[in-house]
Amino acid sequence: MRGFSFFRQASRSLRDYPSFSKLLVLVTVRLSPSSAHSGGLVAYSESQSKHGTHSVESSQTDPKKKRLVVLGTGWAGTSFLKDMNMSSFDVQVVSPRNYFAFTPLLPSVTCGTVEARSIVEPIRNIIKKNIGELQFWEAECVKIDAANKKVLCRSNHDINSVGNGEFILEYDYLVVALGAQVNTFNTSGVMEHCHFLKEIEDAQRIRRSVIDCFERAVLPNLNEEERRTNLHFVIVGGGPTGVEFAAELHDFVQEDLVKFDERISSYAEQKFQRDGIEVQTGCRVVSVSDKVVTMKEKSKGEISSIPYGMIVWSTGVGTRPVISDFMKQIGQTDRRALATDEWLRVKGSDNVYALGDCATISQRKVMEDISTIFKAADKDNSGTLTVKEFQDVIEDVLVRYPQVGLYLKSKHLRKVTDLLKDSEGNDREEVDIEGFKLALSHVDSQMKSLPATAQVAAQQGAYLARCFNRMEECKDNPEGPLRFRASGRHQFRPFRYKHFGQFAPLGGEQTAAELPGDWVSLGHSTQWLWYSVYASKQVSWRTRVLVVSDWTRRFILEGTRVVFEATRKTL
Repeated sequence: MRGFSFFRQASRSLRDYPSFSKLLVLVTVRLSPSSAHSGGLVAYSESQSKHGTHSVESSQTDPKKKRLVVLGTGWAGTSFLKDMNMSSFDVQVVSPRNYFAFTPLLPSVTCGTVEARSIVEPIRNIIKKNIGELQFWEAECVKIDAANKKVLCRSNHDINSVGNGEFILEYDYLVVALGAQVNTFNTSGVMEHCHFLKEIEDAQRIRRSVIDCFERAVLPNLNEEERRTNLHFVIVGGGPTGVEFAAELHDFVQEDLVKFDERISSYAEQKFQRDGIEVQTGCRVVSVSDKVVTMKEKSKGEISSIPYGMIVWSTGVGTRPVISDFMKQIGQTDRRALATDEWLRVKGSDNVYALGDCATISQRKVMEDISTIFKAADKDNSGTLTVKEFQDVIEDVLVRYPQVGLYLKSKHLRKVTDLLKDSEGNDREEVDIEGFKLALSHVDSQMKSLPATAQVAAQQGAYLARCFNRMEECKDNPEGPLRFRASGRHQFRPFRYKHFGQFAPLGGEQTAAELPGDWVSLGHSTQWLWYSVYASKQVSWRTRVLVVSDWTRRFILEGTRVVFEATRKTL
């Protein structure tokens, strides 16, 4: 009976998913362990769908729900989905990978400090406790049709001769969180000969390549120079990923720069030189062959070559082709990332949001709106602003233009009204439009682009999820600042990034950290802080336990090795 129950369930599944082209089932059932009889069943089903690109129909039960398509399951996309109340939308997710990877620990995977399985979690596990349901498609978005509100997707599985694996999704809202690709700067030979470190597969390939380099180095037919070349590892790029990989590789050999704070960079360079890691700054790679890296020193213009056994390229991020094509459609040419407003809405496209490495926030300048701000504050139309009138709008100004707050902090001004003081520092009772412009003329100098980090992407995903969850509520009761160029208030408060610091593991159980409040911490104690933070940021208890157990195993094995070596020397 269980067999017939299974086939009834399978039959219902086929009716629910008519897009399957063919299904062939071969089943043999033995009635009992002692029975000589067995039963066989052959089931064959053929759908009625046509070949080619399919338009996926929504499975939503409520036709009033808006269709929300999410592209990507990286830090930004996963953070959005995890906090999203999906009961209000028909949510469909498209990503070439069906899991989330804790990318800050990828350098640890390359040398076996942490296992690959310890830092990945299936997307369905992350969101299964969320309110509502979603549809997930393991595929790659190849084109965004902004004019018709559609996305063209292609399966990343091997496709046989039946069908081409392409389908179309329609959307009312689109969240683009596709991340970025490696930026090679069009350097010759990089794609052919270099390793990258952005995905789990990259870390696993590097791990195999490191082992292969050591295996090749001990072959009997090599001379000393050839052995040295095989064990020469080159890392291009001094950002967090490059520094962490160098530290992990150093520890592996011994035991079995986004801009940092200047003090951290100095400490890292000194330590690497002391431990036999050569740091070459002020050099640009001009080409890579299968045996050497050719560099040009910027100050002198001299060309030099370095032989290598393995090379890892970690120099920043570039734009994915699908994003470049979308940018052309909406008039954002000559850019490296999608420009969004402070609410993460893509400029030039309705109902499309972008976050993470594929986007950058284009913060509006105060001086662009200085006249409208003055007019909104000058309620009696006197042509001047009193301190009271200025105070009535300043809270909205601080929310809408965060650079104002940063400027106050940089100038050590205690009160916002200190901006209205004259050149000699005396209080003024009122200012005209020219005086108001002068008071805020240097504020926009504090505008800075956000770094392409996991921390930024995760905060953006959580922020956007909150906006979607409160969309209906905030339509009637907007919570944002005043609209200086229109009436009323903005629906939401703008996104505001909060920096929690950054770490730079340097090997030998030592870590450098830049912490909020301009604090810099170095040494062994910071390493334990790094362990604590990275363990707490795991997306599930399963990965948290696995990562901690990997670290614990390493400590135990290393401690055992040290004791054994000490005992052996004593004997």
